[in-house]
Amino acid sequence: MTWRMPPETARHTRMWMAFPREGITLGSGDAEKEEGYAAWAAVAMAVAEFEPVTMVVDPSETARARRMLGGGIDLLEAPLDEFWMRDVGPTFVLDDQQPHLLGAVDWTFNGWGAPAWAQWQKSAKLGAVVGAAAGAAVIDSALVNEGGAIHVDGRGTLLATETVQLDPHRNPDADKARVEAEFARTLGVDHVIWLPRGLTRDYEDFGTRGHVDMVATMPEPGTVLLHSQQNPDHPDHGVTASLRALLEDEVDADGQPLRVIDLPAPDQIRDDTGFVDYSYVNHVVVNGGVIACGFGDDRADARAREILAGAYPGRRVVSVEARPIFARGGGIHCITQQEPAA
Repeated sequence: MTWRMPPETARHTRMWMAFPREGITLGSGDAEKEEGYAAWAAVAMAVAEFEPVTMVVDPSETARARRMLGGGIDLLEAPLDEFWMRDVGPTFVLDDQQPHLLGAVDWTFNGWGAPAWAQWQKSAKLGAVVGAAAGAAVIDSALVNEGGAIHVDGRGTLLATETVQLDPHRNPDADKARVEAEFARTLGVDHVIWLPRGLTRDYEDFGTRGHVDMVATMPEPGTVLLHSQQNPDHPDHGVTASLRALLEDEVDADGQPLRVIDLPAPDQIRDDTGFVDYSYVNHVVVNGGVIACGFGDDRADARAREILAGAYPGRRVVSVEARPIFARGGGIHCITQQEPAA
């Protein structure tokens, strides 16, 4: 088999998600829990306007999921603890030689580096569960990796972050050559662009230590959409400026210089716990559309929709309130995982 990960802009068969369940990520107190359930449901309903959605549901939450999602979302019962499908689920690939064959890369998942607070043992099995449910050939990988830690352009280029795959709490014996070889085997990429780090908040206790899908994505080969924190009072102002300088000196797998498009952050820079990581880069592409994060900032949300519409011509851009998702550690891209059409 010669596996290749298609770009997110390729046609999808469906979108996979996981419904929240009780635990530290969902939060405590009825109001906080309901906010989490509602946020995940809102994203699912928005995606379902464009393509089918299958929601993996822990048996303890099946009745609630049916009530909140109605009949338009398919449910698949399976035990889970964490519910960030981008990370706990598989990364889907196609066979380059036989494009009708679907594969599902089952990365090793250890709760983003086995922090003391994380519970991941059940969800670590979802890569194989979801892959089998999709009718895919499950591709085992010993690499500790998450779907939010990679972005591809479908033409051989991959974005990654040094503080994720090379994290000693994830892959203590890994170096760039070993990681790149595994990416080549499982995803069909031959050029990895390594970013030195991610956003500031991502290095706090409940962060992923640098997921690339909060920072940059590739809407088409040769083009990078880059999170831009334009307020000098935010520590990510310097971070994103340095990432821009790095990417401007990079080339893609075809040896062509990258075009970098800034995607400015909203105006709010702090919440109750510190500097926010609100990022419009953390959107998900769907059939005929883009589901974008909304942050209650009408001007900035509208600007982001305009930039995304230009980056993905012909797709309708829809904003969904994402602050409750970010408060729990991620965004819309983090809770979705596309299955490409084989």
